[in-house]
Parts: sequence; structure tokens; C-alpha cells
Amino acid sequence: MTSRFQPPPIIRSAERLVVEIEQAVRRFPRYHRYQIGADLRAKAMEVFTRAGKAWRDRSAQAKLVGELVWVIDELKQFLQVAKLLRAFGSFGQFEVLARQAEELGAQAGGWRRRLISPNVQNAQAHGAAQRDQKLSTRTALARANS
Repeated sequence: MTSRFQPPPIIRSAERLVVEIEQAVRRFPRYHRYQIGADLRAKAMEVFTRAGKAWRDRSAQAKLVGELVWVIDELKQFLQVAKLLRAFGSFGQFEVLARQAEELGAQAGGWRRRLISPNVQNAQAHGAAQRDQKLSTRTALARANS
């Protein structure tokens, strides 16, 4: 768990993605650099700023994290379009960015699920709690030894 003063891993992941996208766009051909490259850079920066805002604003955190999930999905779509336009220098370059965006999406989705239902794992099933079954009894043990 992170402290109040140390940002969560999702912010560091978003920051890494911004840097990687900046470096990738520098190597785009000129036309793509100023078209899809500018869109990618802007969307990556939006993801980074929204993640920070969602972390800081506790009162509206659930809403902001939900919006963050959507913005990350939009970034993934932009990455896909850039790949289809062959803006990346190689498929490997696209693959690295796509994996980072996927990891970021998984982190945001987990954060969202945790905010929506914080104790799902510990929740009781519908109805009253039942007593566990005994897996071994004296009679079963006696039958096994005879």
C-alpha cells in the first residue's frame, strides 16, 4: 500500500508510458509525428494527469478512476491506429507501448473494482453463514484403519 505522500504504482506506470511515447513519436516520420503522434502524446499526458488527479481527490475518486479507465482505452485505440498507419519504426516498438498500456489498463481496472466493491473476497454468500463440514470423523478414521 502506498502512503499519502508516495504515489501509487499506476502513476509511475503512466509516467513511464508518457516518456516511452515521447521517445517513440520522435522517431515517427514527419507527417505522422505531427498528426497521430501529437494525438498520442496528448492522450498519454491526459492519462498521466487524470491518474494523479484521481489519486489526490479522494471525494470523487470512484468517478475519476472510472474516467481514467476510459481514457486509457482511448489511448490504446490511438496506439492501434498508429500501428495501422505504420507510424512506428518497428512492430517491437509498438508492442512495448501496447504492453505498457495494457498493464496500465489492468491497474486502473483493479483500482476501479476495489473502489466499487472493496471487500468482495470476504463477503458472505446470500443467506446465513454456514458451518464448515467435518472432513474426518472418528468413524471414518476407524473404517479407514480396519
